[in-house]
Amino acid sequence: MTIQMNASPPPAPPVHVEGLSAVAGRYDGLIVDLWGVLHDGHAPYPGAVDCLAALRREGKSVCLLSNAPRRIDSVARRLAEIGIPADAYDHLMTSGEATHEAFLSPPDDFHAALGDRCLHIGPPRDDDVHEGVGLTMVDRAQDATFVLCTGIDDNSETVEDYAAALAEAAAHDLPMVCANPDLVVMIGTRKVICAATLAAHYESLGGRVAYHGKPHAPVYRRCFDLLGISDRSRILGVGDSLRTDVAGANAAGIDSLLLLGGIHAEEFAAAPGDGPALDRIAEAGRAENAHPTWVGPAFIW
Repeated sequence: MTIQMNASPPPAPPVHVEGLSAVAGRYDGLIVDLWGVLHDGHAPYPGAVDCLAALRREGKSVCLLSNAPRRIDSVARRLAEIGIPADAYDHLMTSGEATHEAFLSPPDDFHAALGDRCLHIGPPRDDDVHEGVGLTMVDRAQDATFVLCTGIDDNSETVEDYAAALAEAAAHDLPMVCANPDLVVMIGTRKVICAATLAAHYESLGGRVAYHGKPHAPVYRRCFDLLGISDRSRILGVGDSLRTDVAGANAAGIDSLLLLGGIHAEEFAAAPGDGPALDRIAEAGRAENAHPTWVGPAFIW
């Protein structure tokens, strides 16, 4: 006898909104991405700082959550430098901070077995992730017990620039900790690869990788603790990536707003005079298993 299983209903298609004012009343707190949402690496997007101010006036708590492979003090300083002051938001969490915390207090057997000799693949600006946790930094895979990957040194680099170093680390069976699960980031109008692109290549070589940051659950739990809002239906995740921001919000049990001015800008571009490509967004969401509640053009009020 064949037993018929009831298939789960497909997720509801996303609803288009022109700005945060259309949905803010539904939520008490927001978890907001940085790159591609608030700024482009050089300056805030038009209306972004004003939108943060409007949310504060409405009594909403805002926790910024970035996959930046740096600690929160470093990121806060950079935000202030480009025009997003500390009083524009309530809390800040980063994948770099989560990585640093994991070094201080290993959350599982993988981290507990890393050892204390670290080969860092990434620029010096990310050094605060590994500083002050008792690690000895080494320059060769043969001298390391694990690899910390925070990204590329120069925005023009590709995976090929790191292929030899990654192959050598894989040959020594070194576990890797990836402090940025983003594949790419928008810098100005240009897509630049991030640490997760290198980590994905490392996994293709048979390497073992632990990731910190979105879309993984622990970093959302830290944000929930910071916000202090127990009812997750009253929290909205805002970002520009299906793979990290929307999938992470889905897994964490919160609603999400996908903004179309970031890494998906070309993919979901609408013809002049047309609205957003909701059908294409829904189709891409099914492929990524990432389903936004709302879709909007930018982080504007």
